Parts: sequence; C-alpha cells; structure tokens
Amino acid sequence: MAQQPPASSSLARSTLIHMGVRIACIIALTTFFSYLQIFNSARDTALAQLQRSVSERAQREQAIFVLAKDNHAFLQERLKERVRLWRQQDPRAAFERLFASLPDGTVRSRLEGFDGTRMPCLFIPAGRTLAPELQRWLLASYEVLTQYAPAFHVRFTDTYISLPGGAVMLYWPDRPNWCHEATPDFDVTQFEFYTLSTPEQDPERQTVWSGIIADTVAKTWTVSASTPVDMDGRHFATLTHDILIQELMARTINDHLPDAYNMLFRDDGQLIAHPELNMEGAETSYNLRSGLHQTAAPFRTANSSALRQHLFAIFQQLRNTPAPHTTRIPASGEYAATARFNGPGWTFVTLLPESVVSRTALGSAQYVLVFGVASLLLELGIMSWVLRQKISQPLLSFSSAADSLAAGDFNVGLDLTRRDELGRLAQAFQRMAIELQRREDALRQANEGLEQRVEHRTRELQDVHRQLIETARQVGRAEVATNVLHNVGNVLNSVHTSALIARERLSGLKLESVEKVVVLLQEHQTHLASFLTEDERGRNALPFLSRLGRHMQEEREEINALLHDVSRYTEHIGAIVKLQQRYARAPQHLFEPVNLAELVEDALRINQAALGRHSVRVRRDLEALPPLVTEKHKVLMILVNLISNAKYALESIPEEQRLIIIGLRRTPEARVLLTVRDNGIGIAPEMLTRIFQHGFTTREEGHGFGLHSSALAAQEMGGSLTASSEGPGQGATFTLDLPVPSDPLPPPSPE
Repeated sequence: MAQQPPASSSLARSTLIHMGVRIACIIALTTFFSYLQIFNSARDTALAQLQRSVSERAQREQAIFVLAKDNHAFLQERLKERVRLWRQQDPRAAFERLFASLPDGTVRSRLEGFDGTRMPCLFIPAGRTLAPELQRWLLASYEVLTQYAPAFHVRFTDTYISLPGGAVMLYWPDRPNWCHEATPDFDVTQFEFYTLSTPEQDPERQTVWSGIIADTVAKTWTVSASTPVDMDGRHFATLTHDILIQELMARTINDHLPDAYNMLFRDDGQLIAHPELNMEGAETSYNLRSGLHQTAAPFRTANSSALRQHLFAIFQQLRNTPAPHTTRIPASGEYAATARFNGPGWTFVTLLPESVVSRTALGSAQYVLVFGVASLLLELGIMSWVLRQKISQPLLSFSSAADSLAAGDFNVGLDLTRRDELGRLAQAFQRMAIELQRREDALRQANEGLEQRVEHRTRELQDVHRQLIETARQVGRAEVATNVLHNVGNVLNSVHTSALIARERLSGLKLESVEKVVVLLQEHQTHLASFLTEDERGRNALPFLSRLGRHMQEEREEINALLHDVSRYTEHIGAIVKLQQRYARAPQHLFEPVNLAELVEDALRINQAALGRHSVRVRRDLEALPPLVTEKHKVLMILVNLISNAKYALESIPEEQRLIIIGLRRTPEARVLLTVRDNGIGIAPEMLTRIFQHGFTTREEGHGFGLHSSALAAQEMGGSLTASSEGPGQGATFTLDLPVPSDPLPPPSPE
C-alpha cells in the first residue's frame, strides 16, 4: 500500500491563505471607512467648537472698544464743561503756576511738586504760541485728566488729550517723566492716531482705532483709540487711550484653544498680533499685503521667508471672507475661524492644524486595524486547528468499530498501538465507548436513587423548616425559611431537568446509519480506494464517519456535564440545608463575634433563588472589618428581610436595570453601618414614618411584620434601622446602625 501524505496537506494551507486574504481585505475596508467616518465627525465637532470659541472670544474682546468709546464720550462732555468755565476766567496765573517755559523753547510741567504717577503732565513743542484760548483748553484738560484718568488706567495704558499745534496733556503713571523726556521737536500731530481724528479722515467724528504705532519717547509700541472733540464747529482736541502692543499680543496669543494659535490683523493688512511677531527693537510694523519681500520683518524667526509666505496665503484667502466664518487654508493645511471687531476694523483669527483633527480619527483607525489583525490571526489559528482535525488518513481500519457501534455494542476493538492521527482517534473512540457505558450505568443508578435522595432531603428540609418556625423569635425567621425553600425547590428542578436531559441524550444515540456505511464499504472492499475518491457515495463516507466521531464525542461531553450538574446540584442542596440548620439551631449565647461580610453572603445565599428568578444583580461595597460582637441571628434576620423587600421593590422596573447594592463600613463614632440600597419604586415622603409600624405593608401578599420586627430587633441590640428615599421611582436605602461594644464580649442575655 502506498504511503499516505501527511495530515497537514496543501489543502489546509490553501484554505488558510484564501480565507486570510479575504478577511484581510474586509479589515482594510473596515479600517478605511471607520477612519473616514471618525474623521468627518471629529472635523465637524472641532470646527463647530472652533467657531464657537472665536465668536465668544470676539464678544469678550469687543468690550474694550466699546469701553473706550464710552470713556471718550464721558470725557468729551466733561472737557467741554471745563472749557466753558475757563472761558469766564483769566487762565494765565493758573497756567504759570503749573507749567513753565524752558530754555529749549518747549513748555512742560513744573518739576516743583510734580508727581507723574498721580497727575498728568504737559508737553508743548518748541516754537508754539501760547494763546489764552490754548491755555484754557490745557487747564481744562489738566483738570479732567486729574479727576478721571486714574480710573481709566485699570484697562488702558494711558489717557491723553492732544491739541492742534502739538500740545499734549498726558496721564501715564508707568512713564511719569514722559513729558520731560520728549525731544523739543516731538510733534504728536504727525502720528496716525491724531490724523485719523481730523475732519478730513473722520468726517462722522466717531471713535477710531489706529494700527501699531511706535512711541519714540517711551520706546515701545502701542495701538490707540482716538475721539475728536469739536466745539463751535472746530476741531479743538483729540482724546486718546493707548494699549501696549505687548499686552495686546499676550492676551491674544496666550489665550487659545489646545493645539491652536491666534492672530490679529487690520483690514489694510497690518499684522497686529501673532505668536512669531516681535515688535521689540523693530523699526516698522509688518503688513501682510506688502511685506512678502520684507527681509527685515519683525519676527522671532531669523529666516522668516516661509512664515511670510504662510501669512500672505492666509490673508489672501481670508480678506474677502465674511466673518464670522470657518474655512480651510489648503496652502498650510489649517482650519481658520474668523471674527471681526467692529470698532477698529480688525479681524481675529484662530488657526487649527488639520493634523490635530485627523489625529483622533487616525488613532481610532489604528485601533480598529490592530484589533482586526489580531482577530485575523486568532481566526486563522482556530481555522488551522479545525482543518488539521478534519483532514486525516483514510479510515479503513474503523469499519469494524463502526459495525460494533451500529449494533449498540460499546466494546469496540481498535488498533491502539498506532501513534498517528488514526491511533489517537482510535484511542478516543475506545475511551468514548468505555465512558459512555460507564455513564449509562451511573445514570441508571443515579435515576434509581434520585427519588430516594430527594425524598430524604425534602424530609430534612421540612424538619429544618419546622425547627425554624418553632424557635424563631421574630417574624423575620419565616422569611429566612421561605427563601431556603425557594432555593432548594429551584435546585431540585435543576436536578430533575438534568437527569431527564441525560436520559434523552443517551437514548438519542442512533447509529443505524453507520451500519449502512459499513455495508457500503464492504460491498466495494475490492476497489475501496477508487470508490472513496471517484464514487460520490464513497466520497461522502469519510466525512460522515468524521462527523459521527465528533457527534459522539460531543454527546459524551454533554452527558458528562449533565451528570456533573446532578452531583453539583445535590451538593448545593446539602450546603443550603447545612446553612439553614446552622442558623436555625438555638444559640447558647446571644452575643458572639460575627464576621459581618460572611453574614452578608449568608443572607444573599438564603435569598439566592428569589434574586436569580427576578434577574436582580447584587453589588457589594464591603469594608474589611474585624469581627463584631453582636447577636448573629437577629442581624441575619434583618438582612434577609431587607434583601427580600429590595427584591420586591425592583419588580416594576426592567430586568436589565434591577440592582441591589449592599454596603458595610465603620464610622469614626465607633458605629458600624450596614446598608441595603435598591433602584426600585422608592418610598413616598409621607410613607417613611409609617413603614416600620406593626402591620403596615404596601404589598397585597405582605403581612406588615418584617420591617416592624427588624426595627425592634435593631433596638434590642442597641442600634437602629432607618430608611431614606428621594421619592417614588428614585429607589430606597435601608441602614442598620450597630454599636461597636467596648467590652470584648457582653454577658449573655437572660432567657
């Protein structure tokens, strides 16, 4: 006879490869579509959050522009009032007392008694004529700033009033010597904040905001809010607030969303704030529109060519985009959310890299991919094991064994000396036949003695129940006995069911078809090889025998499991009986050391049948405590009663939501608290004071003794039983409060 190929043939490998490729394609497609779905969801969420954040930020920042406008309106009225008063007086004496003409031709505040941290200062460039009208305006400006400017310093760097001709009345506590440090030819009328307020530039005479302005005296950069003051049809003065560009940039740049950054630019392209913008030591500001080729740009990066290109692309795309709006910047791979400051005509922009949005989706997709690959490897491993079990040598040596099994004879004779797959299968057949015969005998004996054992156990349970009724001091003992009977009844049903199923399994082993296969093989024994490979009936013979072996092995395992269940259920009945006997036995001493955690488990076991029947989940929150000296049987009775009541309170809610939480902890006041909490129907407030009354119950089948007797038992032990609930439908919590005795063991109570 020619040697057969090994069990692990090319057919198994080919099947694994084809299945692996198909599953891998499915995993790849699932990963791709998962990534797209998660990315779109994450992008929509991120963009909505981005636009919402920018809009809220714009509303907050808009307040300073409104505040500046309100401040200027107030100062304008006060200034005009002061001017009208001074027009009725000679200003020269007051003017000479506060200000002095210096040799360089300028007019400045007198140094005698001058404190720039508390009062404004005056600077008039050289060569200006001091007409009485100008003096009146300067004295009025001095008085207004002295009275009101300190209050404005909380939000604004400085407050000053500029007059035609270059005169400046300034309150700047952080630069108290500004007026004395200004050069004689310093001309404030040449600055943008002043020119913007002239009638030619501001015909509507509204508050206007400048761009970034260099203060050559203080050597710093500011942005200014200016409001013209007209009187008698003429432009007499300009009110101005300054904000240091460092403060504006810090507020704009530092307060940003995670992984995002902010920038601020004016409509004409002037960059107001950006993380890379550095105005310290800069000579000019930077314009996004015209600064593309400005090599000396005021940026922190030495080579700012790429940054300038980046900013130009952002400005070009956003300049015509109405705000508020969120758009994508393709050139930089960013999302930009914009909001407009109506006062100064500035645009606030928050930019979020697209990679931040895709990071979450990519991470989820990687998880899907890794999980899919792991599942693929596991699936291929399982398939490989299954295929190795199915592909085997021809099963000619099993003909006689099949005949024996078809005749119902389990004493099959097989060649057990082989060490290949057929040898292992022969040993499995042999063990299966022996085990089936043994299980059949054992099952027959078990069935014969089952009724006697059940009757014996039932009598024991009746005796235990009768003893509990006779010795119970409170109605709660009846609750314990009832739960025990429920448990035993359920276990007996399980025993009976397992025995019936085992018998049906044994009688269902029909092997008539095996005999037909054996006859078919014997008819073609002379040309068996060609029959098994070419004839369709022969090709079906080997798979049938394989399925037969697998079926008989499964049946053996099922019968073995059923008999194991019978044994386990019988032991369970004994454990329940012993537990009930232990608590039903009258104790010699009422007080004894009690492990409360074990007592909780005993109470749950007594209620196990009812809890399982009603699909109630139990969660334990038990603190590890030393044994407590108390009356064990009273505590057990109370726990059984509370768990039973909690089970009934859960009947009206869906099964998947039913939950009881049992807690155990010790308080700093040397007390032990046992709590039973459910999420059931709850207790109305008016019922909390009545539920412990004798005979009170809300159940039709209830007797109203359980909680009353439990409360009395708690009082007898020196503790208390209380209930709490937030109302109907909110669940209820019952708390057993027990003292921790100072003596190791109190004396036994008198009978």
